[in-house]
Amino acid sequence: MSPGPAPLAHGGDLAAAARRFGVPAAGWLDLSTGINPNPYPLPGIAPETWARLPQADAEDALLASARACYGVPPAAAIVAAPGSEALIRLLPRLRATCRVAVISTTYADHADSWAAAGHRVRQAGSPAEIGDAEICIVVNPNNPDGRITSHHELQTLADTMARRGGWLIVDEAFADTAPETSIAGSAGRAGLVILRSFGKFFGLAGLRLGFAVCDAATGAAIAHALGPWAVSGPAMAIGTRALSDRDWIARTRDRLNAAASTLDGVLSGYGYDVIGGTALYRLVATADAGALHHGLAVRGILTRIFAGMPDRLRIGAPGAAAGFERLAAALGEIEAESASPAPRQRAKAV
Repeated sequence: MSPGPAPLAHGGDLAAAARRFGVPAAGWLDLSTGINPNPYPLPGIAPETWARLPQADAEDALLASARACYGVPPAAAIVAAPGSEALIRLLPRLRATCRVAVISTTYADHADSWAAAGHRVRQAGSPAEIGDAEICIVVNPNNPDGRITSHHELQTLADTMARRGGWLIVDEAFADTAPETSIAGSAGRAGLVILRSFGKFFGLAGLRLGFAVCDAATGAAIAHALGPWAVSGPAMAIGTRALSDRDWIARTRDRLNAAASTLDGVLSGYGYDVIGGTALYRLVATADAGALHHGLAVRGILTRIFAGMPDRLRIGAPGAAAGFERLAAALGEIEAESASPAPRQRAKAV
């Protein structure tokens, strides 16, 4: 039996974690979110940007930067939103009641959002199992296991959804570290909606910025539903600067991949099986993820457990050497405190 109450709905809620585990919020090493721990350096913001309503020319500049960064074709629409989560919640409201297949196991908010809007949602283990769904949702790379769905599979699914008058929604929240996985180059075709998150890779989740990339008609419907001034002026200014900073993007990809390799070494050094993930987090197989999560939490290290996966724990990469040292020390203490003299049993990867 894993100790403690049910897991937090999302990572990153340090106040709730502090109440639960008795660790002050300022004392946490937060490895629960999959957000880059070394954020983009904030540029200076002109005072008038704070004082005025968001300007159309600033939005145009933001969308041009996003289009170039993500490789979106000129014919495709791109719409800015206050975070990709806002788009996840919005899209179900743009469709009449229909059948939805979510390629699982993945981020729960997609299924929850469509079900809450009255749609008939089912989980599918693979694209071959979507049945007669009119909406199909793929997270690519997948959260939490990092599974990659090929361009060919995605294009085939998009064609199938288009023939049914529906959508293939591809959530690319973690594609910035592996741009070769993105299908943004195919955007603009009917039936394909791509979601991009700004905050995770750039480490500025509090900015609340994301994008929908799609055909013109769907883009117009999304923009209309969002209404005017969906994104703040400061978010537009920072997003434009960051998305255009190719040198920082390239360096950050290299640094995050190196940090993921270091994290793999720390985890495997204490006998944990790393079975997947992305450059922003790793997924560990362990017999009791709840116990490991609890053991780390009481030492001020927050990780992510999943209600439906008791043998899986997601761990983000620390942003500095001191974080890796703290994680290693905590794992060593947990190992030393283990009541069983037998080697740790590992859950088989699936």
